[in-house]
Amino acid sequence: MDIYQHFRKEEKPFIDQVLSWQEEVGRSYQRKLTDFLDPREQKVFSSLIGNNDDFRWRLNGGSPSSERKRAILAPYYEEITGSDFELALLEASYPVKFVSLGHRDVLGAFLSMGIKRKKLGDLIVRDGFIQIITAAEIASYVRMNLTNIKKASVNFEEVSFGQLMEKGEHWQEKNMTVASLRLDVLVKEIYNISRQTAVQFIEKGLVKVNFRVVDTPAFMLEQGDLLSLRGKGRSHVKEIHGLSKKEKWKITAEVLK
Repeated sequence: MDIYQHFRKEEKPFIDQVLSWQEEVGRSYQRKLTDFLDPREQKVFSSLIGNNDDFRWRLNGGSPSSERKRAILAPYYEEITGSDFELALLEASYPVKFVSLGHRDVLGAFLSMGIKRKKLGDLIVRDGFIQIITAAEIASYVRMNLTNIKKASVNFEEVSFGQLMEKGEHWQEKNMTVASLRLDVLVKEIYNISRQTAVQFIEKGLVKVNFRVVDTPAFMLEQGDLLSLRGKGRSHVKEIHGLSKKEKWKITAEVLK
């Protein structure tokens, strides 16, 4: 059976990577700790490894609700604990009366240091505090070099995960019936814009699916996909219920408010 037929064409490189991890762990009997995986990558990883009795695996991003998580793939006889994921929680404060910071500002400052996104887990900015979950191996480098964000001076310190803040996000459900699972159709319905405008946004590279730019209006969405439209926020294909009697798709989406 061709394993690739169950996934999207553009996911082949990641599938090959997961299969190589599995082969490596099976051959060397040494566990593999990955970088942070986005939700779609987590789904692909868990689908490929499945219930294989030769391996034990877990995902962890700092809390059960974490969006981005590291994975550990280990021989079946090994125990996996939370400390094995080598996570660090960094926290800094900033004066909310004098500067306004958002998720994009902090992420931009982080990436400007030359660190790859896959080394960064969830990022929380609220109530005058910034919390960044990173791979432990880069925590000291971040603390020493990330000292300014926008016009604010910041001083990051490592704190315990018991101090991890809730994201404070509110997702609003939206039930809809659509003729197709095409990206342009869903963007139109979720963001209440015209089909033509949705197509223009997509072709201009303003739409991401699972954190990757998709510029093809005919791209087919699946349950669990995360969407973002620049300037209009994020959304989530929470559930695809199936076809109605009129051959239209019944869908529950979530929009981040």
